[in-house]
Order: sequence, then structure tokens, then C-alpha cells
Amino acid sequence: MKRKVISVILAATMVMSMLAGCGSKEAATDATDATEATDSTDEAASDGGDVTLKVFSNLPDRKNGQGLVEQMIIDEYMKENPNVKIEVEALDEEAYKTKFKAYSMEGMPDVVSIWGQPSFLDEVVDAGVLAELNQDDYKDYKFIEGSLNGFTYDGKLYGLPRNTDVACIYYNQKMFDDNGWSIPTTYDELIALAGKIKDAGITPMAMDGGDGWPMAVYLSDVLYKLTGADYSDIVSKAISTGDFSDANLNKATELLKEAADAGLFQNGYDSQDYGTAMNLFTNGQAAMFYMGSWESSMALNEDIPEEIRTNIRVFTMPTVDGGKAAATDIAAWNGGGYAVSAKSEVKDEAIKFLNYMYQPDKLSKYGWENGVGMSAQDQSEYMTGDETELQMQIVDAVKNATSVSGTPINDCGPSAFKTSIESEIQSVSNGNTSIEDFLSRIGTACK
Repeated sequence: MKRKVISVILAATMVMSMLAGCGSKEAATDATDATEATDSTDEAASDGGDVTLKVFSNLPDRKNGQGLVEQMIIDEYMKENPNVKIEVEALDEEAYKTKFKAYSMEGMPDVVSIWGQPSFLDEVVDAGVLAELNQDDYKDYKFIEGSLNGFTYDGKLYGLPRNTDVACIYYNQKMFDDNGWSIPTTYDELIALAGKIKDAGITPMAMDGGDGWPMAVYLSDVLYKLTGADYSDIVSKAISTGDFSDANLNKATELLKEAADAGLFQNGYDSQDYGTAMNLFTNGQAAMFYMGSWESSMALNEDIPEEIRTNIRVFTMPTVDGGKAAATDIAAWNGGGYAVSAKSEVKDEAIKFLNYMYQPDKLSKYGWENGVGMSAQDQSEYMTGDETELQMQIVDAVKNATSVSGTPINDCGPSAFKTSIESEIQSVSNGNTSIEDFLSRIGTACK
């Protein structure tokens, strides 16, 4: 596939990701801490003295996927810079975000995982936690046009994006073929398929409901299928006013509840975590798994039985009856990335490592070679023709996309809203809370 084609496609994805009511901040914190002179520890590093860098990561699996890629780069950097020791602390996402808040008060590690979305980054930038980066350093790093926008505040860059994320429904092709199941093209067909799969004694779709955010992404996915180009305006207005009474928000929540009522998700989905959901799918107990494109490395993960990993395929959310979006209008956005602590005692070395990490032949290249979704940098020159079918399905989904949603609803508002929607969504899906109360409560969290 020609680089120009992919670049244009990914650029469209990045530009659209700014449209979901999550525009850049008008005013950012004073960057004094980010530009102040480094102390004697940093001077020692520049003179070749021994230095220790602390990396705080949300990628605890260091043998597969993005965690493997991150560790490969860390190991290479230490080999090329023998005076540098890099210590990694890696936690799963929810534990990571909790400890990140504590570090914000106690003192942040030198290089950290971040998300270029208002629910996460606004307060962090306001608190002066992150160092400002020199945008000119990245002119030749092949970042897709618009991909740095979510990490830029008041014209200043505070982090670098790692991913282009697509909401995916992974499925076991062999299981589908053996049972004569077809890929659903409409939401009604998806619900009907759930019944057929249950009748075969198999869980239809593994869902990480305990963490909240995957279900919020699912809600966003359905809402986008309902509203199409109106999605960003509806989300922005609801969050800015705290009024979630729009009929489309009500309908999208109804469709989420309909899926749960139909048994699309596993028993206990509302309290089970990421690992549990993934294991149901990778052990062959679930026919489908709702998650992002970053898990496309499952096709190369030798910890997953060969019969399963070689048969993992993907489709995106089917169309909704009466909805404005077509099958090729997909939920996609910029994912996580990295930043440097403003108060790092080895800030120069930390930025040097960050810049090394993002050299096009490092993070982006290794990610592609290891089947880790799509990066925020142009990866087309690394395509060899030996990619897994799963990788290419995701590439084709982006290539054929007529539009993309942008940031999921849960990440478009203040942190209080994010906390509210991710903790309330289980109760509305399982019927313990009414749709009206759910929409009222998450609206209140915006005020």
C-alpha cells in the first residue's frame, strides 16, 4: 500500500479525533517548571556520568504487544548508553491512573504514560506536572498531521501520541465457520447472533465491564452509529451544559442495555476486569471480544493457543436501524502516549530517551513488526507483505473509513465526569439504575 494513501487516511483519523467536544485548551499552566535549568544530576548525565531514569508505564505485559515494544526500546537505549539505567514500574491501566494521581502530589517518575484527552490531561497540565517539549524536535518524526493536537495546550507540546486506536469486535473465525454464524451487518443481527451463540453453550462477547471505560467506548460506538456527523456536537453540548437529555443519548443507552439484556456479554461482565475478559476470548470460551485495535498483537502472541490466535479476525460496530452512520463510519481516535516530568532531576536525559523512543525506526517500526495496531506516525514503509490478516483487516477498516468518531464520550469531559460515567454505566446496563437516572447523574458530574 502506498505511503501517501495511508498518510491521508490516518491524517483524517487524527483530525477527526479533535472533533468530539475535546478541543485544545485555551490557556495552559505556566511552563516555568518545564523549562527551568536542570540541576547537578542532569549536568552529570550530560557529562556521561551514571544516571537512573524511572519510567512509569501502563503496559505490565513486557513479553507481548506494546509492553514488549516498550521494553525492546528501553533495552536498546541502555545498551547504547551504558551510563544510563532505566527502571520500569508497570501497572495495568486502572491501577496506573490511580497511582499517577498519587505521584502528581508526591513527585512524578521521569517518563510517564499519558493520554491526550481532556479527562486526563487538562488537570495534569494545569498542575504543572509535565515538561514542555520542543515541537521543532519532531519535524522529521513522521507524525501524522493533527496527531499532536491532543497533546498541545496553548500552543505548547506536553506529550507525544503512541497510537491510532479503533474500536473493534474481535471474533474467532473458525468458531463462526464451524457453527455457520455470519458477521452481523446490523445491530439487530448482532443481538440475534448473541442468542445463537448462547444456544451453542458459548459466551457471545467478552466484555471488560468492571473497569467501566470499555463499556463507555461501546456506548460511544453505538452513539456514533446513531448520530454520524452530529456526534461531536451532541457530546460537546451535553458535557458543556450537563444536560444529557438528547434523544440520541437515551437511545444509545437503551441499545447498550438491550445488548446486556440479550446476554451478549458474559455472566458477571459488570464486575470482571480486562484480563478476565481477554482470557475468555483467548481460551475459546467466548466467540467475540470488544476491545481496541491495540490488541491486534493477539495474532502473534504464542501464549494463546495456535488454533485460536491464527483465527482471530475483526469487524467494527454494525449499523443501527435508523442511524445516520454507515458501516464505514467507525469509532477511532488518538490513544495513549508518553511525557516527561516537569520536575525530573534528569530531565534532559528523559527527553533524550523520549526522542529516541519516537525515532520512526523505533516505536512505530517495532510496533508494526509486532502486530501492535497502528501508531500515530506513518508506518507504511515498514509494511512487508508478511503482516497478519488481523493487522491488515484493521488497516483496511481505516483505509475504507468514510469518517471517524474522535475521542470516546467518557474522555471528553472533566475527570469527575469520566469517573461518574465509568462507575455508573454498569448499573444502567444491568438494570439496577434507570436510563433517566444514569443520564442525570453523569450530567450532574459535568457541572
